[in-house]
Amino acid sequence: MAGKLTVDTILAQGIARLREGQAMAAGAHLDAEVLLSHALTLSRAQIKAHPEKVVGTEPAQRFARLIERRAAGEPVAYIIGYREFWTLRLAVTPAVLVPRPETELLVERVLALKPEPAVRMVDLGTGSGAIALAVAIERPQWTVTATDVSTQALSTAHTNAVTHGLERVEFLAGSWFAPLAGRRFDVIASNPPYIAGGDPALADAALKHEPRQALTPGPDGLTCLRKIVHSAPQYLEREGWLVLEHGAEQAAALTSELVVRGFGHVRSHRDLAGHERVTEAQWR
Repeated sequence: MAGKLTVDTILAQGIARLREGQAMAAGAHLDAEVLLSHALTLSRAQIKAHPEKVVGTEPAQRFARLIERRAAGEPVAYIIGYREFWTLRLAVTPAVLVPRPETELLVERVLALKPEPAVRMVDLGTGSGAIALAVAIERPQWTVTATDVSTQALSTAHTNAVTHGLERVEFLAGSWFAPLAGRRFDVIASNPPYIAGGDPALADAALKHEPRQALTPGPDGLTCLRKIVHSAPQYLEREGWLVLEHGAEQAAALTSELVVRGFGHVRSHRDLAGHERVTEAQWR
């Protein structure tokens, strides 16, 4: 990045580089700003307030390297090592999915369904711990458990728990309900893999950097959702709730699975983009 090294000049160059790729163009300004903030160890507010600030060669080169990683499709969260979710800053690594804003809808529904102070809740396939930790920080008296088949993911989730003083959250290694034999919960929540293996969405430049087993269960996108629906009743208390995130076109099929299994009060909720994203059901 030649020329006078000031905040505004290298930021403009970074934005221009990202806009060269159509897939990155829409969020180019925000992405470049976040990466420059990280490279300079300054807040975005400081960057905006002092565009004339002179930048040294080393941090400018560091920023250029970050921009190239983003231009290649690597998610910003992996580049800087964290993602904001709910009220938390969560460490993320390539071993976990980057927490999405739409998953906050699942957290909202869990909290709305169970306002009681004493609740037992489990988050299946916790990844970074986003759902479990967001619930735990809002409900200090709840007993929160989380499972994941990936020990690397559990390590990241545990790190996040320690960072936010939420060591009381229990993390267990195993696939879905495997570590939970003999236990029952008032709420079971999960954001399982739900993208069908042949879905063109998997070709997205950002998704190729994320753990594939956390994105797709194989040819049938409903595979994991069906497994959870089938097994959930033996782990739910009477009138307990199952709350699931799913694909934008899967609500009707999932509702059918839940009704056939014997669940009642089945309802789907739309995310901010208007897609049916979260479905809840009560065990009768």
